[in-house]
Amino acid sequence: MADPRQRIIIKVFRKFSNSLGPDALDLLEDILDRHEIADVDVETSIETLAKEYNKQDDAVMKVSVDVLQRVYESLQDQGQRSEMEKEMIDPDSHLFVIDAFEMPLWHWSQERGTFEKVPTPPTTAGSAESRVLCVRDRLNIIKQAVLRNEHFAPSTLPSRDRERLVTLKSTKQLLGRAGDRFLLLGMLTHNKEGKLCLEDADGTVELDFSKLDEPSMGLFTEGCFALVEGEYTEEGTLEIIALGQPPCEPRETARSIYGHIDFLGKGSTSLLEDSQLATRIRQELPGLNFFFLSDVWLDHPQTLPGLQKMFDNCIESSFIPKVIILCGNFTTKSIAHGNGRDVQRYQENFDALADLIASYPLITRNTHFVFVPGPLDVTINGILPRRPLLSAFVARLKAKIPKVHFATNPCRIKFFNQEIIVFREDSMARMLRNIVGVKPDVKSDDLKRYLVQTILDQGHLSPLAINIQPTLSDYDHSLRLYPLPTALVLADKYDRYKITYTGCHVFNPGSFVGNSFVFSAYTPAEINSEECVLEMDSDE
Repeated sequence: MADPRQRIIIKVFRKFSNSLGPDALDLLEDILDRHEIADVDVETSIETLAKEYNKQDDAVMKVSVDVLQRVYESLQDQGQRSEMEKEMIDPDSHLFVIDAFEMPLWHWSQERGTFEKVPTPPTTAGSAESRVLCVRDRLNIIKQAVLRNEHFAPSTLPSRDRERLVTLKSTKQLLGRAGDRFLLLGMLTHNKEGKLCLEDADGTVELDFSKLDEPSMGLFTEGCFALVEGEYTEEGTLEIIALGQPPCEPRETARSIYGHIDFLGKGSTSLLEDSQLATRIRQELPGLNFFFLSDVWLDHPQTLPGLQKMFDNCIESSFIPKVIILCGNFTTKSIAHGNGRDVQRYQENFDALADLIASYPLITRNTHFVFVPGPLDVTINGILPRRPLLSAFVARLKAKIPKVHFATNPCRIKFFNQEIIVFREDSMARMLRNIVGVKPDVKSDDLKRYLVQTILDQGHLSPLAINIQPTLSDYDHSLRLYPLPTALVLADKYDRYKITYTGCHVFNPGSFVGNSFVFSAYTPAEINSEECVLEMDSDE
């Protein structure tokens, strides 16, 4: 019979769908003995080995001793290198701006119960199959997190409560069971008759809201997934008793299960490595900051003076941000149907911005500038995810600023162990316009919280039907929020806010120009943002 340490080793590898033979088990025990690993550290040490093993191209389900030995030797080499590198930490070498169109595509496999990488390159044209698949992926990713949640996973111990437990059911289980109560997970959608239904992988059921006073917290729109509890009626409808958002899974939980999967295409890290990097950021880079600005209207007469004032403050206080993210719209009105003069003025505004930035050599040398297009900006496509700003308009910025990045919308910033998502969309207005069922009667502060909760619970930046917000189906994965990011920037023309929900820090920097100049400063060491306000001069 296996001793407690062997049971831990077997349990950890089983989590990655691996089995261990006697030779592999002996090797792992020998490694633990050789390094005198304490009992409390056995699980984390073995998990590191298991994750590295599963990253190997020649890894098989039954653990290969040769591959495991190679992984162990590689980790030893990394450990020796990290000791030498520990003296110097270079933020630039750990900073990546990730294009939405370069992220690897991972589909959820129901057969394997995990993510599978798609070998064929995605296309912007997409297909009918990919359109269905991206919605099915959204459902399956939410469902696997729901089934793992403690409030929905039934107890394995017999009890009286177990008999009354409402477990997750499918629409196909409703037939012939009128009068019974069910809990369903599905997408809110309208049928051909225009009636609101809940649709899952097996079918649809019409919803009856007559008995529902008010849904739980969140914004429920057509195209979002919801947990619906209700009684099935003789008429074939579901009389809703409760309506709620699916529970959100913390980043640490998802990373502990899928940490070996490289969702961003920049190499995956273990939870142990994440923890070590987080500690180093807090200790060695406590004053490092990112600035986030939204609605940087370059055709507004106060925008460039406002930016100049911000740069002057940075120089005077010797507070140079590591990254400045400038989000659109870069124009107050769309020039898509404008004349030649409008297009020329649009380019001249970017040229003027390039000259302004270049006039601050200290900032130009040390700061990364990231440009994220807004809904009114000129890009190749107008469907999410959006391509970067057209290169013809930003040639001078490229020439004058060495560390400039023209990003997609949305884009992701990987900084050490942190993942920051930047999304420029008027999400609040779009979500409120498309609420279905019973509309919430709440104040502005509650709406901000509801918006954040809905987007994170849905695990998607645009939880709307495709007729409301079209997306490129082959690149829909770039809009996913699973695992949850460290921080999410919902740049919106709506009022600014900052909220931390399920460990994810979400904030809206607000429009840069208003009664004053406003933006947000994000501090990676604290995983927190601060609202910054610069007063306008009286003559502006």
